[in-house]
Amino acid sequence: KVVREEKSIASNISLYGLVLGVFEKEGEEGGLHLTEAAAGFDQNISGKLSELLKISGPALKKGKSRIFYGIHKDFPCVAVVGLGKTSEGVCGSENWDTSKENIRQAMSAGCRLLQDLEVNHMEVDGCGDAQSAAEGAALGLFQYDELKTKKKTKVTTQLHASSDSTGWQKGVMYADGQNLARLLMEAPANHITPTAFANTIEERLALHAERVTINKRSAWIEQQQMGAFLSVSKGSEEPPVFLELHYNGAPDSKQAPLLLVGKGITFDSGGISLKPSPSMDAMRADMGGAATVCASIVTAAALKLPVNIIGLAPLCENMPSGKATKPGDVVTAKNGKTIQVDNTDAEGRLVLADALCYGHTFNPRAIVNVATLTGAIDVALGSAATGVFTNSDWLWEQLHKASVVTGDRVWRMPLFQHYTRQVTDSQLADLNNIGKYSRSGGACTAAAFLREFVTAPHWAHLDIAGVMSNKDEVPYLRKGMSGRPTRTLVEFAAGLAHSG
Repeated sequence: KVVREEKSIASNISLYGLVLGVFEKEGEEGGLHLTEAAAGFDQNISGKLSELLKISGPALKKGKSRIFYGIHKDFPCVAVVGLGKTSEGVCGSENWDTSKENIRQAMSAGCRLLQDLEVNHMEVDGCGDAQSAAEGAALGLFQYDELKTKKKTKVTTQLHASSDSTGWQKGVMYADGQNLARLLMEAPANHITPTAFANTIEERLALHAERVTINKRSAWIEQQQMGAFLSVSKGSEEPPVFLELHYNGAPDSKQAPLLLVGKGITFDSGGISLKPSPSMDAMRADMGGAATVCASIVTAAALKLPVNIIGLAPLCENMPSGKATKPGDVVTAKNGKTIQVDNTDAEGRLVLADALCYGHTFNPRAIVNVATLTGAIDVALGSAATGVFTNSDWLWEQLHKASVVTGDRVWRMPLFQHYTRQVTDSQLADLNNIGKYSRSGGACTAAAFLREFVTAPHWAHLDIAGVMSNKDEVPYLRKGMSGRPTRTLVEFAAGLAHSG
């Protein structure tokens, strides 16, 4: 009995850790330059940290780390991580701020090291950019283990020795938004059905009820004559849900709202055009567009951004059954255009088509739709960047500017008339849901199809299939669903809010 009590007491003890950063000295081989917080800590322990860094091996390069024990009474474990060179900034060829990325990577690595030691409370060096430090820490510590018996140590973090609590809190909220998208995308499809997805978002927005209106619609879909959307959902036993979110961050503004539309296929079997079974389990994340869009609106509400945003998420499963749409069937979209469905696995563009038609009724300032739409974008860009197809130079500039800040890159892709001819050449209908001439340019023909349902002058289609998951491409994300590009969407909305 005594032994059991001792174990219980030990398991409740809070273990404190500290994560600090060090830069490489410019022009000095093997030299290190402590951050302001690290220098203060070093002074507090009479230079012991500097001494240990000198005698414990070669100077820390970017992303490399070292752990010291027992050097401070308040922090039994201290992780020190390399931040690279102090002179690094925005890299034009990579389209990101290298300094911010280095901080995210370093703070993520340090926090994970301490988490593996079952440290449950950490103070984190702001490294001169508290927002990036908070993003790295929170994104690095996230792991989906909701359904496992053995879970990772739950960790609380706070900013160490810095007055920039505003930047830190902003970074935490940005990361929490992306982590919400990761949670939704990672969860099994039998847990995140269309109804469960909508309920989860409703719960997350409950704290902001005074600024948010939520509509969860089912029978309404048929009343709206969304034949393209319904053609995808009809093969499943799960009822479709059209989730509509209105965030009124600037109720007195005369500015038209920003419209975000996300593909919400909560499981994609391919329908009658069944996908190969290997890796089909990853299609639980085929609602990544809806997850990132809804998570970005949750984050905008948490940040109280002074901007009005409307989010649309057509949610359903794409399943094979006796009721499912068959290859060769013709369906009618909300705008009256007929579509020959030659491949039921090209379903995302069908649900988006009706959502885009409906979205125009709000006369939005700009329309951005997000979707894990094509394997072709993965072939083209891999996990390096989100592919952006747009009819607006202004909108591209805003998205690109936001992505440089977040480090979650976007890349502009072509909208050639050549691809439009492929989707408008149908034997039976106005449009075909796949390119008719060849498989080449699959991401482009998908974008051309969506463009047939857009009349707005500022529209962008983000194909996120290539960035849906993470192996080790983004060092501060664990292996699994990435939640990209949630932070870029939030930064984009924030930019619109502050630019007027």
